[in-house]
Amino acid sequence: MAALRAAKQALRKEIKRRVAALSDEEKHRQSMVLSQQLFTHPKYVSCQRIAVFLSMHDEVRTEEIIKDVFKRGKSCFIPRYETTTSNHMDMVKLHSLQDMETLPLTAWNIRQPTAEDTSREEALSAGGLDLILMPGLGFDRSGNRLGRGKGFYDTYLERCMKHPKGKPYTIALAFKEQLCQEIPVDDNDVLIDEVLYEADE
Repeated sequence: MAALRAAKQALRKEIKRRVAALSDEEKHRQSMVLSQQLFTHPKYVSCQRIAVFLSMHDEVRTEEIIKDVFKRGKSCFIPRYETTTSNHMDMVKLHSLQDMETLPLTAWNIRQPTAEDTSREEALSAGGLDLILMPGLGFDRSGNRLGRGKGFYDTYLERCMKHPKGKPYTIALAFKEQLCQEIPVDDNDVLIDEVLYEADE
């Protein structure tokens, strides 16, 4: 286990370095390419209930995707992380773009509803999810994912599996700089169904 942890840490550092070298323009350009890929993806087109992460500065930008989700009349859910006590995360309903713009910023500079904001529907308390767009630090082409080490998404996907609807389809959005030959994983790491990235011509 210690060797695996060390391997993951080294890889996190390496990927962070690669992504940090990207200009904002390049991040934006790749994000737009991936958004367009997603918009024609059959799983995206057919999904009704989708969970989308609100991007941090080193992640694929999701603003255009969220706009599109509302334009198509799908239900949009976003993560609410509980960082103080545990690695618990819920996916709570976002009502509109205006709703998103009014959410408070967390210490990680991500917008999310506060814990006191209990009026929002949690995805698993009702109809489950059809699709989850996954963030992460690194990915390989087999669907292995390197997260930030907190296990939020792995734990959430385990909860999804217990829902009557079953596990949603998972698509990771990755800058090509986040792709690795092979991600070191253990039994707790959940495989992703598909990784979207800009393929080199």
